[in-house]
Amino acid sequence: MLITKVTNEQQIDRIVELANTIWNEHFTPIIGKAQVDYMLNKYQSKKSITEQMTKGCVYFLMCEKDMPIGYAGIIIKHKELFLSKLYITTDERNKGFGKQFIQFLMQMAIRYNAHKISLTVNKYNIDSINAYQNIGFKYRVYCPRYWQWICDG
Repeated sequence: MLITKVTNEQQIDRIVELANTIWNEHFTPIIGKAQVDYMLNKYQSKKSITEQMTKGCVYFLMCEKDMPIGYAGIIIKHKELFLSKLYITTDERNKGFGKQFIQFLMQMAIRYNAHKISLTVNKYNIDSINAYQNIGFKYRVYCPRYWQWICDG
């Protein structure tokens, strides 16, 4: 899998396309169509992604055999990397790509001298919760709608 840092408008357009596909397929059964539409507009639109990038969120595009299969967004904080987003297309799930990205992120944490990688997961997103647990993330805090997870390094 090729992981590329997003640096241009064409890559952002690819992420928006991926987001629309992934969110509608995966999250509609979990949070409903109205909430998916809201989240796509609020957090996954071209304008929103561009704004997030200007505020320090680093986006990555994941490709396999020259085809975009997913994307991720991270925020580098003092001694911590926050995995804001990690989404992979339905057909490419359960093939180890998420784990490969987490390994990439762990190497990035070493370069930045970060001691933690943290993330949040919707409490009803059982498949993702199980995947993060299998990789080694541990539950840290429960919020009303999300579980917060952490991997100490």
